[in-house]
Formats: sequence, structure tokens, C-alpha cells
Amino acid sequence: MEYRVIKENDLFFLTDTKGNIPENHYYGLGLYTKDTRFLSKLDLKINGEEPILLSSDAAENYMAKVLLTNPHMENEEGLILWRESVEIERTRFIYNDVLYESIKVKNYFPKAVSFTISMHMDVDFADMFVVRGFQTGNIGHRTGQMKGNRSFAYHYIGADEVKRSTKVSWDKDAENVSDQGDITFKFHLGHEEEETFTLTIHPQIGETGDKKIMARDQAVKLLESSYAQWSEKITKVETDYQPLQRLVDRGIGDLRVLLTDLGYGQFPVAGLPWFAVPFGRDSLIAALQMLPFYPEVAKGTLLTLAAKQGKKIDPFRDEQPGKIMHEIRFGELAETGQIPFSPYYGTVDATPLFLVLLTEYVKWTGNFEIVKQLQDNIEAALNWIDQYGDRDGDGFVEYYQEASKGIANQGWKDSSDSIVHRNGNYAEAPIALSEVQGYVYQAKIGIASLYEQHGNDDKALKLRTEAEQLKARFEQAFWMNDTQFYAIALDKEKEQVGTITSNPGHVLFSGMLSEERAGAVVETLVSTKMFSGYGIRTMAEGESGYNPMSYHDGSIWPHDNSMILFGMSKLGYKKDVNVVIEGLVKAAGAFEYDRLPELFCGYGEERGEPVKYPVACSPQAWAAGTPLVFIQSLLGLFPNSLQKEIHLTPNLLENMNLLKVEDISIGSGLLSVKVNRNEENIHLEIVKNTTGYEVVTH
Repeated sequence: MEYRVIKENDLFFLTDTKGNIPENHYYGLGLYTKDTRFLSKLDLKINGEEPILLSSDAAENYMAKVLLTNPHMENEEGLILWRESVEIERTRFIYNDVLYESIKVKNYFPKAVSFTISMHMDVDFADMFVVRGFQTGNIGHRTGQMKGNRSFAYHYIGADEVKRSTKVSWDKDAENVSDQGDITFKFHLGHEEEETFTLTIHPQIGETGDKKIMARDQAVKLLESSYAQWSEKITKVETDYQPLQRLVDRGIGDLRVLLTDLGYGQFPVAGLPWFAVPFGRDSLIAALQMLPFYPEVAKGTLLTLAAKQGKKIDPFRDEQPGKIMHEIRFGELAETGQIPFSPYYGTVDATPLFLVLLTEYVKWTGNFEIVKQLQDNIEAALNWIDQYGDRDGDGFVEYYQEASKGIANQGWKDSSDSIVHRNGNYAEAPIALSEVQGYVYQAKIGIASLYEQHGNDDKALKLRTEAEQLKARFEQAFWMNDTQFYAIALDKEKEQVGTITSNPGHVLFSGMLSEERAGAVVETLVSTKMFSGYGIRTMAEGESGYNPMSYHDGSIWPHDNSMILFGMSKLGYKKDVNVVIEGLVKAAGAFEYDRLPELFCGYGEERGEPVKYPVACSPQAWAAGTPLVFIQSLLGLFPNSLQKEIHLTPNLLENMNLLKVEDISIGSGLLSVKVNRNEENIHLEIVKNTTGYEVVTH
């Protein structure tokens, strides 16, 4: 990555690899919260010159370290400082909505030296949509700054009449503090002598008053403690196959960074740097991926999205009653209604996925109370599917953009060129996507099973009947005999969009496909035209829209593969599960910190290492969650609290001899299992089972 990013709760800090924020940097570097930039410039200099980068480490998920040194220079006594005489170590982390940066300087010159470290700062309070060049509009203005003995504050009043400020404090007497926000510190150090000072930067929104900032050592101790608690609560994985072990460990760490709480419990934001906000689809899928590891995140996600569920018809925001939101933003453009993201509802799949996650969460946890708690939300979501999702009464859920500043394609492949006919023409809306029909089927069958548990047999029967009718219609409308595959979509004329894509792979998990046709889908997905050697492509090689460098038309998205793996694993396609997992594990080794990115280019393995996509988010929630799906898929683990059963179909990758998974939270107990290879056989051992559920192995 050409940037470094750290995040804790709702605050994230994005810099270049030196730890700086050059003014007007093309990537929009800065300190952000609530979609507002609270630091737009941060330059560190030694004796007024740019230091040299030695190393830049963001391997730890909650702390970044940058090591710098001086260029060749003279100090104020005329003493020549040879290059690389002074070590500068920058360490930063975020805790309790405050950025901490400690700067340690150490002298390795043979004699005592004097030098200055200066920090040059500014704040533009820009809305993220302005920073990224997506939007201009009526915005506020700076209202001045205040200089103190060891502090500096910048103030702003927004177009939304909300006061915003950034307060910078430091714990060492400064040689000089300018009215513009330049701070200079003077040092005199003997050989191997060192000194450390700490800056704190605190964004403030509204009339919050001065906040007492805790000491750096106390803050880091509490932050590390929160990570230790996370490690204790989450499912433990141990395998002798180290590439997979590193990938799982990285995914778990990244997901912890991406958790945020808006008052309803923890949920995963979509990704860093630009999508550190609640998303419907992204947060739901990431929570689904996390169920075997930390199901409480699913609860927080459901409650957060239920609180923002659509209440009215508002074309500007593509809002309709019962609809689950796509994305919410908190900057002044959203707050003043200049953009529709307050929240924006232009997503066709989040509403059925909300019901799918709810069903799966109950199957994992046995928490039926949440069904009662969200009863009105469930009914509203089901009503949206039938009344608003199915715009023309043909029995399929389709999308159509109402908002002038909204999104045209409203499935997960939301780029403008992603739904394309085999002749190269783009499909016109309303568009009914294949995977969305699968989500709807799965949602209705799942909610029916929950209703049956509560004695609502009439409602359950209605939902099951509707689901079976959808299944029959789907086969007739989407199946393509000539390719033995399903169309990605139906266009506004109800014509098949016949391009071969990954979308129908999501339908495997729903249980809507016959055994024969599910097999045909799997066969196509792992064929050479779809599988690159590193993962399943979004679009098949040879299709008119295929472009391995594109966002959605031939690239590889790890989360897309994970949604397919759910179905492959549940249906027992062990060999094909292994092919997909092994490809993605191999790909991960080519990326920084063994981290699967949001996406990468779809070139075949024969061309060499995976090719990076130039602007992929990293870390990204559903990419980080993908290795967790690998573990669930290798175990073939699907619990069902409604039947008090745990289904297991264990398997190992070719290079694995051991997979040990401990303290999986199921129902009110824990399950620990061990899978090992005994010559050519796979052996499953139930190490612990306090769930009270029956383990059914296949």
C-alpha cells in the first residue's frame, strides 16, 4: 500500500508511508471522523528538511510505526550531521476518539548534537465527498484558531450549523508555535541519548467542551487490553498449514479494526479508507462470515440496520418503507441534504440479506428473543420484498434508480458497466438479479422456519408457498440450456442477460437449486474460463464484457468467492471448495501482510503472481471475513438451533494435516473440534461439546 491507515471505532488516520499528510495529496490523506477531515496537513521535518524513510510498518492492526532518519545536513553550530545520524521513530494509535502520536528521537552521531523537529499542520474540515472530488456544494468556513502554551485549536462552522474543531496538544515545551499551526521543538542529545514527546489530536463535533485526554501510556494499555479481550472471546484456529494460519490471523485482526458501535452493538464497517461507515450489504455479509467466530457482531449489525430501516417513500434517497439502507454518511453535505446518503437506500439485496443474516444468527445462537424484538422490522422487510422490491408483480425482486444522485446498478456489482448482455449491450433497468432471487428464497424459507418455532404456522405456510413459487419461476426465467448455467439477470424487457458471471454462484447457499443444476453451476465456476488459478472471476473469460482489469467484469473479489463457498460447502462439494480456497490462499501471499484485498485483477495464474487492482480498499471487511469462511467451509459446519443439531462435513486442503478449531459459540455452549489426516483418511475428533446439540457428521 502507498498509504498507512489506522482506525479505532469511528476515527481513522490516513497518511503516506512516512506518516505525513502532504497538503492536497491526490489520495485525500487526513484524520477523519463522521465523514469530515479533521487534519488535512501534517509534515514532520528535521532542521526544516524532509527526513529519509527507513521503514514503515502497519503489521499491527491498531498501531503504526514509521522509522525515519536525517538527510545530510549542518546543525546551527555548523557541525555536519552525516546522513542517518539521528533516528526518528513515529508511533501512533487511536483510543477513545483521540489520535496519539509519540515521536522518539535518538542520536547516533559520535558527538552531542542540537537539532529541531518541526510539525506543520492545518485543517480544512472538508466533507469526504468534497475531498474525493465526487461533489461540490454549499459548505461552511473556518472561524479561527486558538494558540495555547501546549495546545493549538482550529475551529469551523458547517453549512449544517454544526461547530467542528480540532485540538492539538503536546507534552514538551515548544521552541516556537506559529499562528498558522507550525510547532518547533528543540533537542540537544549526546551519543545514543534519546527523548520522546507525544502529540494528541482530538476532533470535536458540536458544543462538547474540553475533553480530558488520558495519558499516552494509560491509553495504549487500555487499547491493548481491548484487543486481548477480543482475542479471548473469538474462536481460536490452529493449523499446520502456515499460509492459511497467517491469512486467518490477519482476517481476524482486520475485522477487529473495522468494528464500530453507533449505540446498537458492534458491527463491521465496509472498509478503509473510504468506507468506514455502516453499509447494508457489506456489513451484513461480513457479519455472516463472522458467525462461527463472534456471533455478537451479527446481532449488532441487525440492530443497527433495523434502527435505520426505511420508513417512507423518498425518491431522493431511494427510500421505501421496510427497505434496509445501502450506506449512511455523517458529513455536512449529507446533513444538509445536498447528497442523499443520510442514509441512502439504493440497494436491492440488503433487505433480503438482513433476513438471511437474522435466520442464520438464530440458527447459530438459539437467540429467539431477537425475533420478537425485531418482529416489526421483519414484517416491514417482507412487505418491502413483495410490494416495492417486486415493482411489476412478476414475482421477481428488481431495482430501478429513483435518486438523481444515487446508484444506477444496485446489486453488489454496482459499477455502471457490470450488467452487460453477451452482445456487449448494457442491460436497462428495472433489472432482476439472479443472486437476489436466491437471497429472497433463502429469506422466506428461513423466516418461515422461525415463525414455525413461534406457532405462526399460517404465516410460515404463506412464506414457504411463495418461496416454492419463486423457485419454479426462477428455473423457467433464468436457466440457459445452451450454456447449462443461469443468467446474471433479467432486463426491463424480461430478457435474459446471458453473460456468464459469478452471481448465480451465490444461489447455491439458498437451497433453491436442484442437485443437477447446482452441480452444473459448480462445474462452470471452477472451469478455466471462470477460475483463474487464484479465485473465481466475476465474469468468464471470453464474454464480450470480460476485462480482467475492470472492477466487476472479470476481476476477482474474495468475498464473492466466499459467498459461493458457503453454498459449495453446504452442498458437499469438497473438492471444489478446496480448489477455490487453495487459489485464494496462494493469491494472498502476493499481497502486503498476507491480506486479501477488496479485489484483484482476474489474469490467469500462468501470467505469474496476482495483479493488484489499483484502488482496492485494504483492509476491507468482507475480504477480511473470507478466510473465516475458509475455516467454516473446511469443517462443513452448519448448526441449526431449531433442530438442535450441528452438521459437520470435515475436509483438509492438500497441504494440511491438522485443523483445530476451539470454542466455537453455538447455542448457549461451545464446540471444539480437531480434524487431522491419517494417511489418506480425514479423522474428526469432537474435543468439546457443551452446546447440548447433536453432532451429525457427513
